[in-house]
Amino acid sequence: MDFDKIEIKKQPTIIFMGTPLFGAAVLEGLIDNYKVRAVVTQPDKPVGRGGKVRYSPVKELALKNNILCLQPEKISDVLQEINSMQPDVIVTCAYGKILPLELLLIPRCGCINVHASLLPKLRGGAPIHHAIIDGYSKTGITIMYMAEGMDTGDMISKREIEIADDDTAESLHDKLMPVARDLLLETLPSILDGTNKREKQDESLATYGFNISRKDEKIDFSKTKRQIVNQVRGLNSWPGAYCIFDEKIMKVWKCYRTEKVYNLEKPGQITAIYEDGFGVKVGNGEVVFTEIQLEGKKRMNARDFINGYHGNLVGKMVK
Repeated sequence: MDFDKIEIKKQPTIIFMGTPLFGAAVLEGLIDNYKVRAVVTQPDKPVGRGGKVRYSPVKELALKNNILCLQPEKISDVLQEINSMQPDVIVTCAYGKILPLELLLIPRCGCINVHASLLPKLRGGAPIHHAIIDGYSKTGITIMYMAEGMDTGDMISKREIEIADDDTAESLHDKLMPVARDLLLETLPSILDGTNKREKQDESLATYGFNISRKDEKIDFSKTKRQIVNQVRGLNSWPGAYCIFDEKIMKVWKCYRTEKVYNLEKPGQITAIYEDGFGVKVGNGEVVFTEIQLEGKKRMNARDFINGYHGNLVGKMVK
């Protein structure tokens, strides 16, 4: 046998950067098909009243597979270590921080981001939430080169999915995870061998899905019933839309629109009791709350809340 003619195929050096469950799904696909040299994820943080430290899903998966896990407070703290690994590509997915130009210039094939929208629509940190809140009928995954701007890099590949009328942020998240994993695995070989296409984003079409703020969670009952239902869906199961009832926070997890029409006076007034919940007057009609959570309590069916409430709900206000 002529050993000089045997082609030895070098495994690419891949570094993955991500933090939540969505990123872990993408990482798992990489682990099943490539050798991942290292993982970079957010530092451990205490959660809950007891302050117990919980590892991110990405860190748990890395440790399970004996992959080096870096958790810098600042990316600059690990730039030298990452550079010493001479990565062919860095793949990011929901890492949670903006990456400096110094990092983007390190890998031979560039830094690739797996983004949960059809760019240039919904740039930013919460594209899944905003796809529902903003009333989109479709969304998807974009594989893109990272640039200094927020999700402004050239696009490499896309895959579209429909948003169902009953989708929540949670269900849409779960639908998009396997799409993200599969599209990356289909796209990555062309990135590594330099045969992939790249398409610049049309800035005139850009929209934004910024991280959810406390202001985004508060229900404004002067808005339309469609807007309010979309807000509730888009914030389920985290962090939840809320209003104030009897001076306490009431989270609203599920609601639906009715065809009833009311005048515009007193938006937020409870209108009627139904078998599955209670109606609330909104800007152009009525929504019915069917699953709620009072401050300090567990989630419950609105019917159970009605049954346990002492007094007449109709005419009271949520605000």
